[in-house]
Amino acid sequence: MKLLDKYILKRFLSTFFFVVLILLAIITIIDLTEKMDKFALAGLSATQILGYYLDFIPWIGSLLAPITIFIAAVYVCSRMAGHSEIIAILSSGVSFRRILLPFFVGATLVGVLNFVLNGWVIPNSNKSRVSFEVQYLKSKYYFDQRNVHIQVAPNTYLYMQSYNNSTQIGYHFTLERFENNKLMEKLSANRIEWDSTKLKWTLRDWSLKKVDGIFEIPQQPEIAEGFETKRMVSTDTVIAGASLDTALVIEPKEFESDYRKYDGLTLKELDDFINTLRARGSTGIEVYEVEKYTRYTSPFTIFILVFMGVIVSSRKSRGGTGPQIVLGFFLSFIFILFFTLFRTFAETGALPPQISVWIPNIIFGVISIIMYKFVPR
Repeated sequence: MKLLDKYILKRFLSTFFFVVLILLAIITIIDLTEKMDKFALAGLSATQILGYYLDFIPWIGSLLAPITIFIAAVYVCSRMAGHSEIIAILSSGVSFRRILLPFFVGATLVGVLNFVLNGWVIPNSNKSRVSFEVQYLKSKYYFDQRNVHIQVAPNTYLYMQSYNNSTQIGYHFTLERFENNKLMEKLSANRIEWDSTKLKWTLRDWSLKKVDGIFEIPQQPEIAEGFETKRMVSTDTVIAGASLDTALVIEPKEFESDYRKYDGLTLKELDDFINTLRARGSTGIEVYEVEKYTRYTSPFTIFILVFMGVIVSSRKSRGGTGPQIVLGFFLSFIFILFFTLFRTFAETGALPPQISVWIPNIIFGVISIIMYKFVPR
């Protein structure tokens, strides 16, 4: 890299990290102030609170990365334009496209780092953060769904009329297995209880019905000649008992609060969880798909916002750098609005998640390319 590239890249990255630290400090203080009463009510120690914010700060920093790097690009480029550095660079024969190079290098470094952190590192710290919030900051969760239907395996379906997540007991339990759309086994119980020692479910007042076979029994011939009716009968085996330990693929944690569960899942875990929900025919898959595709699009978002930030701030303004920084904040607000809007559309099923998360990037990318055509070079 040339001396000019190192100069711009150093200013760009140092400004980015400085802005991130400032915003993190402000947000952390505001969050601590809002939650102090809840911390005191829960009787938490300073060590517990510190541990929570050690997980909270990286998560917030990753969320702020696209916006903060956009603000950093606007600030650095507007300062250079205000000091006539952009004009001097262009006058020396360096093209505007060449000026973009160090900004793109910085955007690539931040984008790759953000992708790795969001994909594998931060989700692991988010597990403890989300658990902390559910335990101490949120109201006690009660599983209140009725008539729960879950596909636990191919052609195997679980049903419970109700479930109490406090006692870990389900009522009116049924597990049915089908083959070729025919019921082959039906396991029923009045109650199903979780045994935390054996890590198994215990069925109370249970019965198991197995269909051994289906036979055709001829009946008396009909009056019309040549026709004979047959009756289909099945032979069943039924066994029952008072108590039975059984291993199911579901655990009590599946009936616990799903508050921001996707924050604590790595990309691999997100894929596995989405496949599990889809195999069970569950609803609400879109929320996890949106989170997955958002993590993949984040590096491209950073790249596009840096491109736009340099373009909107490369002109020297008579009013100084203030108007350009204000314009940068305005555009970042518009981007957040678009992102939130289309994320909501995807989570409600109005748009496919893999498309909705790309729409803000496409819109702002097109706007940036149009603006680039009018930049003096």
